[in-house]
Amino acid sequence: MADTVLYEVTDGLATITLNRPEAMNALNIATKVALLEAVRSAAEDDAVRAVLLTAAGDRAFCVGQDLKEHIGLLAEGSAHVMSTVKEHYNPVVRALTEMPKPVVAGVNGVAAGAGFGLALAADYRVAADTAGFNTSFAGVALTADSGISWTLPRVVGPGRAADLLLFPRTIKAQEAYELGIVNRLVPAAELAAEAEKTARALAEGPTVAYAAIKESVAFGFSHSLSETLEKEDELQGRAGAAEDHAIAVRAFVNKETPKYLGR
Repeated sequence: MADTVLYEVTDGLATITLNRPEAMNALNIATKVALLEAVRSAAEDDAVRAVLLTAAGDRAFCVGQDLKEHIGLLAEGSAHVMSTVKEHYNPVVRALTEMPKPVVAGVNGVAAGAGFGLALAADYRVAADTAGFNTSFAGVALTADSGISWTLPRVVGPGRAADLLLFPRTIKAQEAYELGIVNRLVPAAELAAEAEKTARALAEGPTVAYAAIKESVAFGFSHSLSETLEKEDELQGRAGAAEDHAIAVRAFVNKETPKYLGR
């Protein structure tokens, strides 16, 4: 894995760190390849029960596509210039959203374009009070990618999403919190610790139940109430059969704190 993306697993928590602070964690091809490898590793590793996606430095979470590299590819007429959506962004977003374990984004600074898309692909976002969010795409005469045309309307509503996509602007952290883009807002100096604390709490939780919650919420957005009720029944059967459910019930009856096994 390239050093532009760092990957570490500790006590059930996989931490994926975008590591190009000098380039505001912009996504060049090497970084996108390494990011996909890291996300897939976390998704496929049974020892991983939660994921923290964050970034190095204090200026940016990720400003999206590396435009310096992009300009060079355009000039060369490279086949990679627009295939990056299919080759990199789509599989990364699918892996983040479909993995049966919770993903926390620790947003330390600006999240723009595909960087915003990566943050929205997480299940929970903890952001520094210095963070900002910008769709950016229309500003460089492009349409949305990295799943943002699916995730953003579900967070802020279709009308607000259209506004933010057609008229890109930087949404400051407080407004992002009020819009629901950010779940938890903390002082910048506390971001790293708070994001890790949040992700670690999920890594120690009932993993099967979290996977079912994640699946049911995604299902409910695109299906009828009747279909969603059937899905809830199916998923509740799965969660109820898990060992962690029995652990939780015994702990509740005995007034103890449950110690989940993630199965």
